[in-house]
Amino acid sequence: MNVFRLTHITTSLHSGSRMVVKNVCCIGAGYVGGPTCSVIAWKCPDIRVHVVDKSQARIKQWNSDKLPIYEPGLDEVVKECRGRNLFFSNDIDQAVREADLIFISVNTPSKTYGIGKGRAADLKHIELCARKIAEVAEGHKIVVEKSTVPVRAAESISHILSANTKPGVSYQVLSNPEFLAEGTAIENLVNPDRVLIGGEESAEGEAAVGELTWIYHHWVPQHKIITLSTWSSELSKLASNAFLAQRVSSINAISALCEATGADVSQVAYAVGKDSRIGSKFLQASVGFGGSCFQKDLLNLVYIAECLNLHEVAMYWQQVTDMNEYQRTRFAKRIIGCLFNTVTDKTLAVFGFAFKKNTGDTRESPAIFVCSHLLEEGARLNIYDPKVERQQIESDLTSARATSEPERVEKLIHIYTDPYQAVTDAHAIVILTEWDEFKTYDYKKMLSVMKKPAFLFDGRKILDHESLINLGFHTETIGKRFTRNTLLRSSGGDL
Repeated sequence: MNVFRLTHITTSLHSGSRMVVKNVCCIGAGYVGGPTCSVIAWKCPDIRVHVVDKSQARIKQWNSDKLPIYEPGLDEVVKECRGRNLFFSNDIDQAVREADLIFISVNTPSKTYGIGKGRAADLKHIELCARKIAEVAEGHKIVVEKSTVPVRAAESISHILSANTKPGVSYQVLSNPEFLAEGTAIENLVNPDRVLIGGEESAEGEAAVGELTWIYHHWVPQHKIITLSTWSSELSKLASNAFLAQRVSSINAISALCEATGADVSQVAYAVGKDSRIGSKFLQASVGFGGSCFQKDLLNLVYIAECLNLHEVAMYWQQVTDMNEYQRTRFAKRIIGCLFNTVTDKTLAVFGFAFKKNTGDTRESPAIFVCSHLLEEGARLNIYDPKVERQQIESDLTSARATSEPERVEKLIHIYTDPYQAVTDAHAIVILTEWDEFKTYDYKKMLSVMKKPAFLFDGRKILDHESLINLGFHTETIGKRFTRNTLLRSSGGDL
């Protein structure tokens, strides 16, 4: 199957011989399943959509006024559709039995044990979903893997389903990877760059692809829907995230050179981005990338290459994630160095804990790694983030991965709901997430209640640094040096 077969598929949709998808089920009510199926329900009022999850607490939140995830525009979509043709439930069995098409949108984290530890994808939740579908399904089902998975995962799902098939039950397994950026997920779903649908190269496979294509045709133009083989679809997801992560690590590597030479990484990125062969996207230097996809997919790609004895390929992609780790560590060390080589018993106000703006997700957030490094050096952290809950911040920083002394960390961190309170008596402000509201603060007012000299470390390059220097801040950012910084100002060294 390839992109040139799409015309044949879409033509057959109107032949009258196709089944009509009336019920869609999504197993997994997380960052992918919830928004994706909410938009499907919104754009396809003729289809009943059931989102199911074994977590009672999560489903309760989806049925409340405070959804379990924050995405701009998601509240409005859910409120319009919920109870009409969008339903959230813990009754997985019934939803699977009634569904014509089933999305699998469960978590696929990197393995924390055994062969491939830290790199290979852990597919236990995918397997459990496949076994549950085989156990309760009736009639013909189209099963769609929506989670990020390694190449040939669909084949594994097919094997489980076929090995447990009951009389009168049949399946087709498709790959439909998500390309959602947290913070813009609804926009990505409503106006996607492309929709990939992978299926097996058979008449049955093409028919199943046609059914899923029909759903997307409710709002996605035909030229944006690309059909291809299942394996190509799966690898395209990993490759896309790897290429994007590579660009971030590439400009971050250049940022280190800029700081050492006096060049400005923003100017370099602008010049490089003007090359039409390269473009400007993902050339914003920062403290590093985070989120649930880049790191996990990169390491999965490394593991696949190693398993195929492609060691040079594995080393190449490993260096992308190594550069990300280097950038986070380098930023933390720069903070310590500027603060006279010690942060012990000093208070630092941390602005932002989510891995990017417009989300409350902290998975692989650079803030976790920078804060953990500072805590190991004895810093006191006053943390403020507009969307991340207190319990999540405390959990991330007291976890075994973050520190070996959780009790000590609990004493060193304080969570604030007011940024102006967080900076009181602080030695420095550290910006680790690019929230727009951080640009609007009265930094003159903040400076007046801070220790002197007052430092500001902008890990996201979002502020007016010259203005901050004029106010009296010793200002540091990624990929640039400021010659006008003065370490000790006339107000004295209140350390």
